[in-house]
Amino acid sequence: MADELLQLVDSDLRELAAALRARRLTAPFTAMSVQRLIAGPIAATATGALQRLADRGFTAEQLAVTLDLLISDRARTPKLEDVLDLVTTGPEVPGMTNRDTSVVVRELFAGAQRSVLVAGYAVYQGREVFRALADPMAERPELSVQMFLDVQRGSDTSMASEIVKRFVERFKTREWPEGRPLPKVFYDPRSLATETKKRTSLHAKCVVVDGEAVFISSANFTEAAQERNIEMGLLVRSRWLAERVTRHFETLLAAGLLEPAV
Repeated sequence: MADELLQLVDSDLRELAAALRARRLTAPFTAMSVQRLIAGPIAATATGALQRLADRGFTAEQLAVTLDLLISDRARTPKLEDVLDLVTTGPEVPGMTNRDTSVVVRELFAGAQRSVLVAGYAVYQGREVFRALADPMAERPELSVQMFLDVQRGSDTSMASEIVKRFVERFKTREWPEGRPLPKVFYDPRSLATETKKRTSLHAKCVVVDGEAVFISSANFTEAAQERNIEMGLLVRSRWLAERVTRHFETLLAAGLLEPAV
């Protein structure tokens, strides 16, 4: 297809398609004949595009159908601004409005119906953030929640199993709302390697909800990151992206690279 036709607005495409079907516009196409239907310099490029297709054997009806398909495809394809939201946290200054990270995360958690995947965030004072997730879990037992969290050794010389045990205990007693069902928590055992050079970090930061929305952010699940720091993220409404992110972690699990902590 001639790329120049993609530059036409829907109203121009409809006008050309109608003219082709009514035989008001016929090959060979000229700039003058096209300019009677659509205005501006785009008419000249549209003329060339139509003529190249005609030279390849396109009939008037086939050209009209092609223009119809362009319009239909645009109608099915959402605009970028309809699927992407910029989410920021930080000080309010004139001319800039934050869409607060903590508000977006709570909305995502509270609205979850089927599944939630949380990956890579550092957690500190997360009880209030997680309450928006723990409450729906209590109300909807079918809600599946998986968390892939970063468990670090630091300077701790304890056995890896002991570090994981303490992490889980802190998560249960200090980070997760009391009396609520626990999510499934996984970690990367390589992060607990005794040799510093072999240690890793589960540093990806994303949330996937119901296989439809993906939130990728620099903000951890800490009070400072959610409320005060200068942080930035993107909320993407895309089933394709949600499926890719979910499959990535499912593949790591299946390969045995991530292990259950809870």
